[in-house]
Amino acid sequence: MTQDTPENGNSKYVLETRELGVFYGDFQAITGVNLPVHPHKITAIIGPSGCGKSTLLRAFNRMNELNPGTHIEGEVLFEGQNLYDAAVDPVEVRYRIGMVFQKANPFPKSIYENIAWGARIHGFRGDMDELVESCLKQSALWEEVKDKLKQSGLALSGGQQQRLCIARALAVQPEVILMDEPASALDPIATLKIEELMRELKQHYTIVIVTHNMQQAARVSDQTAMMMLTDDGKRSGTVIEYDDTKIIFTRPKDKRTEDYVTGRFG
Repeated sequence: MTQDTPENGNSKYVLETRELGVFYGDFQAITGVNLPVHPHKITAIIGPSGCGKSTLLRAFNRMNELNPGTHIEGEVLFEGQNLYDAAVDPVEVRYRIGMVFQKANPFPKSIYENIAWGARIHGFRGDMDELVESCLKQSALWEEVKDKLKQSGLALSGGQQQRLCIARALAVQPEVILMDEPASALDPIATLKIEELMRELKQHYTIVIVTHNMQQAARVSDQTAMMMLTDDGKRSGTVIEYDDTKIIFTRPKDKRTEDYVTGRFG
């Protein structure tokens, strides 16, 4: 399976990019990316620093637009609809496609309010206590914090804060969760907890993760996209290979992928 550009209306993909290019002003950060994202799978985006991994990830929920002067070429389809269509509300996009960042960034609020606040803003009218408990259970944090929900989220450990951020993302009931190096600042034990959590969450959500950790990509992902800078002198990133993770790590088709995953460069 090489890079895949599905036909219009092919519903087997939750997200897909078609000839996607992202520009910061005059600089083209990524070019010509065709990438499908399968439902209830973990898709890893790997590659050396500076090749556009985070830019690609943020294109999936229009986060790049928060930088003035950013524009795209091509399409990003979510359940068949172009997310960059003029009629699409980017705020709504970010509710349905949530983001967890590299550095845990809980609100300076209580653990309870970290979760309840976004749901309340988004118009949630159900049982808030039940929602908070459900999100904390889904993020494998409930047993650790159930007796201190009024304490500040900032008082938690780094790993707990990251799981709180995941719980916060779940509170607005997204369909896709984007994770940008979610365990890079964590110790090995906390990292394994995040990885276990990702495997559990994919039963209910689609996950796309950027990671520099090859072992992590091999352990948790179902499909992997390998990014590199183009060799045309423009210093623009693109996906050079996409396949099932097992194939990417054992029988890659591109020599550059093999060199990267085996540690020969990167």
